[in-house]
Amino acid sequence: MKKRHYSELGLVNTKIMFAQAMQEQFAVPAYNFNNMEQLQAIVIGCARSASPVILQVSGSARGYIGTSFLPHMAAAAVELARETGTAVPMALHLDHGSSFELAKDCIDSGFSSVMIDASHHSFADNVALTRQVVEYAHDHEVTVEAELGVLAGIEDEVIAEKSSYTRPEEVERFLRETGVDSLAISIGTSHGAFKFKLQSGQEPPPLRFDILEEIEKLVPGFPIVLHGASSVTRTHVEMINQYGGRMDNTAGIPEEQLRRAAASAVCKVNIDSDGRLAMTAVIRKIFAEKPGEFDPRKYLGPARDELIAMVIHKNTAVLGSAGRIK
Repeated sequence: MKKRHYSELGLVNTKIMFAQAMQEQFAVPAYNFNNMEQLQAIVIGCARSASPVILQVSGSARGYIGTSFLPHMAAAAVELARETGTAVPMALHLDHGSSFELAKDCIDSGFSSVMIDASHHSFADNVALTRQVVEYAHDHEVTVEAELGVLAGIEDEVIAEKSSYTRPEEVERFLRETGVDSLAISIGTSHGAFKFKLQSGQEPPPLRFDILEEIEKLVPGFPIVLHGASSVTRTHVEMINQYGGRMDNTAGIPEEQLRRAAASAVCKVNIDSDGRLAMTAVIRKIFAEKPGEFDPRKYLGPARDELIAMVIHKNTAVLGSAGRIK
């Protein structure tokens, strides 16, 4: 595979994005994608709302798309935004990287940001692996995200039955010993669409803003990341169930809690499940109403439009990133 620097693709790393987000108190959206239609929707939605964006792929999504395809897709995404008339700052980010080798391969292929997730290891092993990735990444002007604490849930490579909150007293030492650029913390978010199984009338448990505030005091001005931050939109869940799906009693992170987080040291909010739900809901509806439809353009196109609308809503009403492109 050809070795390339991300600037050749028109990408940027996350350093300037996060500095602006901290100063202006908003969160940069980090949307996961697995195919062309998802990527187009994310880029168009961010261009129309004038929002910077972090394009995310997990290791398995990278394998699904194809490692040789991704750099060209990223370059096409930059060009697509320009065609809309808005030069959107974009980073291409590895989500939940599991090894040094994977992170290195992504950096060499043109990623501008990588996450190394060793949160399930001991503190010492987490530090050691993170520092190894940081040293290689910084030599190539690539920013690195790590994680302290464990989020429950299932999504791509992430499988954890129980969560463990981030310990604020470990954060300062971790940052000092690794040199990492941003840190994902565990304060009650969860991976996947089935974050919380609620009975009728129940509300999702509140996020642990006390932990977030303590971390902010200990490392002021340091970029914090929230994973597992989809809201599991009721309209999409209900549409899926109406047209043959089965997603019972599930709930996500309320948008008002995400708005509060975005106005804090949280500079990056990851959204994956909500995008999947939006597209799936529309596709199920089309298949139910037009059982003879077999042209992918006729169901993937409307699904893409639904995701565009979702991205604009998140950027405008939840994360505060809309209108931030200077």
